Amino acid sequence: MSKKQFFLGLLLAAFLGGVVALAGVSFLIQPQNAGNFDEKQQTSFVNLLSGKDFTVPDGINFVASAQVVTPAVVHVKSQVSYTPRSERDPVEEFFGFPDPRERQDGQGGEMPISSGSGVIISSDGYIVTNNHVVEGATKIDISLENNKRYEATVIGTDPTTDLALLKIEASNLPFVKFGDSDETKIGEWVLAVGNPFDLNSTVTAGIISAKARNIGILRGVENNLQIESFLQTDAVVNPGNSGGALVNLAGELIGINTAIATRTGTFSGYSFAVPSTLVKKVMDDLMNHGAVQRGLLGVQIQNVSPELADYLDKTFPVEQGVYVGGVNENSAGKEAGLKEGDIIIGIDGKTVNNVANLQELVARRRPGDKIDVEYIRDGKTSKTSATLKNFSGDTNIVKREVPKTYTFEGLQFEEVKDQIKEQLEISGGAVIKMNGNESWRKAGARNGFIITSVISDSGRTRINSAQEMIDFLEDNGGDEIVVLGMFPDGTEYYFEVEGN
Repeated sequence: MSKKQFFLGLLLAAFLGGVVALAGVSFLIQPQNAGNFDEKQQTSFVNLLSGKDFTVPDGINFVASAQVVTPAVVHVKSQVSYTPRSERDPVEEFFGFPDPRERQDGQGGEMPISSGSGVIISSDGYIVTNNHVVEGATKIDISLENNKRYEATVIGTDPTTDLALLKIEASNLPFVKFGDSDETKIGEWVLAVGNPFDLNSTVTAGIISAKARNIGILRGVENNLQIESFLQTDAVVNPGNSGGALVNLAGELIGINTAIATRTGTFSGYSFAVPSTLVKKVMDDLMNHGAVQRGLLGVQIQNVSPELADYLDKTFPVEQGVYVGGVNENSAGKEAGLKEGDIIIGIDGKTVNNVANLQELVARRRPGDKIDVEYIRDGKTSKTSATLKNFSGDTNIVKREVPKTYTFEGLQFEEVKDQIKEQLEISGGAVIKMNGNESWRKAGARNGFIITSVISDSGRTRINSAQEMIDFLEDNGGDEIVVLGMFPDGTEYYFEVEGN
């Protein structure tokens, strides 16, 4: 064999080997027929989530928290009566409650239903929610996650923090443990659990965006004692979430969802929750006393800011803190030696950066409690102890007076509150508190209706009190009567009750 033939043989063998190799590779990489997407996806890239060594990091495990909290978040539905307002309520704007002008059709139709959320905080049926969810309610229905239904009793409410405590008669209920909102960090993961748009047991996730946020939503609170020191989060919250739980990833309650920042009425990026440290104090007060025990320092305060410094023509020694613009006579602040011009920078060892922060720290305490106040005066830092007082200027416990009720054959009446009398410009009447009388129910009687007069065969009788209504019924209970009055929003109405 010549050298030329040898080299040609090598070239031919190399060419044939390359063709065979290419054909084999082509066969191996061509897609195989798969019967379904499960099989197709099994041939894709290695999935790290299926690896034995892969676990979800504890810090971002939403599953465990959601499983703990969801069974303890309830759906709250309230039959609501309204009082007139001089302007649109921002809470109604955020959470879509019905306009009082749309409440009555004049034909004795059902009163409107407001819908929100609540959080079970004890196994024996105590539930925390927002005050605006149950405000003016004549009946409150609670639906658990397992679809069990209960009627709730209002133990107490606190408009100054927009919180309310309810109670249902049940036992061995799942509940959410209180966490420490002070330990919550900006940037920490949180879950919001509630019933937006009546979608039960909805869970959304976000982070804490800010703390001690004042958004000016609790307007018109009596005595101007509202407390706004909200946790701000970007967890999605919508109408119906109000009163629901904001929890950390340990499943602990760190806030009660209350409001959203919006121009449309739905979520636009930020929501706000009452911090759990304040919630727990308010719930304890309502359970034990029926009313919140507010300890007051008795000082007029403003945020330290460049604008305030320019207005007062002063140079502040700190960039953050609370400026004391005045001290009330006979107040805790006065007795502690605080003066106009002081800058409060701490309460009980906790840093105070703004008014909302200070108000929350003081609101956690009760009349008679002592707090340590750190302040700056003339450039020097000092401390003093102040014994907090209530709004009356003493340290007594305030008890809520439970309205006396009057009953007659399934009907329950109570007196008209002074505030309602003033708003409606009436001298008195009898409020239908509960209606268990079938004849009255068929006639169109509704809870919350204010009876001002009654017409019988003997003529028209003016009703000025609940006792007068009971006296009339005892004398004329079996007769056909016409009941006249109005709803708390001022809508006048009447109905006829047939005799026996």
